[in-house]
Amino acid sequence: MKIGLVCPYNLFKGGGVQECVIAMQLELVKRGHDALIIAPQPKETPDDVPEFVRLLGRARDVKSPFHTTAQISVTVEPKEVERLLEHEKFDVLHFHEPWVPLLSRQILIRSNTKNVATFHAKLPDTMMSRTIERVITPYTKSILKYLDSYTAVSTAASEYVSELTDDPITIVPNGIDLRKYTSGDIIKPDQKSVLFVGRLEKRKGVTYLLRAMAEVQKRLPQVYVDIVGDGPDRAKLEAMVHDLGLKHVRFHGKVDDAEKIRMLHAATVFSSPARYGESFGIVLLEAMAAGTPIVAGDNPGYRAVMQETGLLSIVDPQDTMAFAARLELLLTDETLARHWIDWAREYVKQFAYPRVVDRYEAIYEQVTR
Repeated sequence: MKIGLVCPYNLFKGGGVQECVIAMQLELVKRGHDALIIAPQPKETPDDVPEFVRLLGRARDVKSPFHTTAQISVTVEPKEVERLLEHEKFDVLHFHEPWVPLLSRQILIRSNTKNVATFHAKLPDTMMSRTIERVITPYTKSILKYLDSYTAVSTAASEYVSELTDDPITIVPNGIDLRKYTSGDIIKPDQKSVLFVGRLEKRKGVTYLLRAMAEVQKRLPQVYVDIVGDGPDRAKLEAMVHDLGLKHVRFHGKVDDAEKIRMLHAATVFSSPARYGESFGIVLLEAMAAGTPIVAGDNPGYRAVMQETGLLSIVDPQDTMAFAARLELLLTDETLARHWIDWAREYVKQFAYPRVVDRYEAIYEQVTR
């Protein structure tokens, strides 16, 4: 089958959607499909663009509702699109985040094949997001008639489009490359630590983690806190560490993938205390695959991931004492932690990319019958 995977963002700038599209392309090719990635031409194009990538239009930086900057397509020449579609003759086009301007729409309105969509994001409940939603909804409605199948990575991610269509939306979760995280038996260092990985901004809830750790350190004063990532709240969080009298808190800034994986393996507990704005929680899958117990915020996206034994990990981060108690439990109860790790390493297998692509492959076959 000839499959085009359409990514609305700069493919060469890391991100969850980009990682998903690249991993899907690799898995589809392993299965004998001819799979290409279509993405915007970035402002700075690498010298070594893979042969399976087709770049169209021009991209520029746009501030997203997540307080980050995304490089998306702002100009696409219609003739570019027409030439590509005529030359490649796709059996299926798979659009990731099709509501993101402008590349997906320019391809969709000219597509004469089957079109599948995947919605990844849940917009945070902020004034900026509500404004963007009002502006973008007419644009999104205009493309829905071109879609043959709707998917979303979670129920939370499906909320926006479910309000715009009565068509069924199939939930296909995000995937993970388990080989990167599983390395035999997990041997934790003697030094106990709690790890956070993410952008340092309000919605990620690091303030809740610091307040909870102030309680934990009253009984476990030698526990370290490692904070990986950067963002607009870093200075505020560093000041908060001082004000709370916290010890052993280390801000690492951004780290590369290999170092992140090493730190996930080394941590005693991983914590992601976000209350809202999460559609899924890939970082939770990463911690599970690395064999590290989790204490996470109670939000719909995280609940989509943390089922069964994983519900033990879900706590309202605004309840400082409850969050601290759960952290302390998983830091000190080695039998419970081992049970959690054994469960997680089996549970996370359902999110391996081969299983995720099984489900997309079934959708491709269904729409092309």
